[in-house]
Amino acid sequence: MTASSLPGRLGALATALLLAGCSLAPVYHRPEAPVAAHWPAADAQSGPSSADSVSWQDFIIDAPTQKVVELALDNNRDLRKALQNIEVARAQYGVQRADRLPRINALGNGTRQRLPADLSTRGGGVQGSYEAGIGISAFELDLFGRVRSLSDAALQDFLATEEAACATRITLIAELLQAVLDRESAQLRLDFTRQTLQAREASLNLIEQRRRVGAASALDQQEAVGLTEQARADLESIERALRQADNALVLLAGTPDVLALLPARPADAQHVLQEIAPGLPSGLIERRPDIRAAERTLQARNASIGAARAAFFPRISLTGQFGSSSAELSGLFGGGSSAWSFMPQITLPLFSAGANQANLDLATARRDIAVTDYEKTIQTAFREVADALAATDTLRREESARAALAESGLTAMRLSEARYRQGVDGHLRYLDAQRTYFAQQINLIEIRAQRQGALVTLFRSLGGDWTTGEGAAHAPPPEVSPRPLAVAAAGAR
Repeated sequence: MTASSLPGRLGALATALLLAGCSLAPVYHRPEAPVAAHWPAADAQSGPSSADSVSWQDFIIDAPTQKVVELALDNNRDLRKALQNIEVARAQYGVQRADRLPRINALGNGTRQRLPADLSTRGGGVQGSYEAGIGISAFELDLFGRVRSLSDAALQDFLATEEAACATRITLIAELLQAVLDRESAQLRLDFTRQTLQAREASLNLIEQRRRVGAASALDQQEAVGLTEQARADLESIERALRQADNALVLLAGTPDVLALLPARPADAQHVLQEIAPGLPSGLIERRPDIRAAERTLQARNASIGAARAAFFPRISLTGQFGSSSAELSGLFGGGSSAWSFMPQITLPLFSAGANQANLDLATARRDIAVTDYEKTIQTAFREVADALAATDTLRREESARAALAESGLTAMRLSEARYRQGVDGHLRYLDAQRTYFAQQINLIEIRAQRQGALVTLFRSLGGDWTTGEGAAHAPPPEVSPRPLAVAAAGAR
């Protein structure tokens, strides 16, 4: 065997041994979803569109609100941090994946030293040694899949981070929509309360005039004063809620420019689609990013078991160098100066005081915890969808009933006012009618906002399409491009 052919033969041998390596990780099987196969029959109302076929641009039908969402997606700091976490996980995966290939380095060193005659075979004096070449340092032949299992675990952690970023995006848009709805509800309640305060101040003036001519008592006047001050206090409370809603919008959007995008007066048009088909519970597993993230974490813990099992088996590492060596710097690259070294090393664990078994038990326990977390995530998602379905179903009927109730209260207040002015009824009954109508109208405004909010919650809980048409800004590495899970995992190997 010639010196020039040795590195090629060693490289071929290392490649063959590397490809022949097996994996000791358990075969992954997705756990069964611990939920019912169908939504509660009373709540699973059908709609014209399924959540997985409607983008957020189609779901949000109010143009100003769409602009608010687009602004927040560019400026929200939580979302920006989530995207930066993707880059961190991507880099960590790249570092771990690099251990599966040998690291080839250019080497060079030189030594000049003087040794006494009794320590030198050359009789003492100044001696030199110079070397240059390329080498591989402690490259592990992954015969039992330890390095590959660690790489697979890092890959799944990276994918789980991407799914977590998608969940952050969904949460941001849902919270933003809820903040817009809260702001509009506060605006509507504020406008109605101002109108009520004006009416009550006019009524108070009328009572004071009637008292001066002896047609009203001091009790009537004090009751009118109390009702007016109550409206004034309610006005300040709603004003506080409106300012806080503005502050929430600024925080979520990441910029105060968001307030300029919304109308100064609340719009009468609806903000979101009114009906969405929930589909089957099994669809949540494919649509909701938090469930997908929990499964990716489970797969990472499953791969870690393979690395822990491989620690019980021998570990073979290779260190080699090929280049030139000479006693003089001028002769380093001269004829006959070629040199090589090859140092394989095998390490067989004999006694570790139970550390390897403890690591395997730890990896297994973490896998079991990940299974529990995955199942709990599915159960939580099922509960959120069921609650949202119940809310949208009941709030629709409650809104209709409260609208009829408010209309009836308005009629009753007008009749009570007419009877009071004609002297048929006392002032107390008229005041009760005013209080009742005010409460009914405020409740109607709040219920309408709650129903819109329930639709937003339903779309979020169903894992609707919250992505843009342009796709994700942070694409996965080549071996984790959008493909079936098993194929992607095999490609990463």
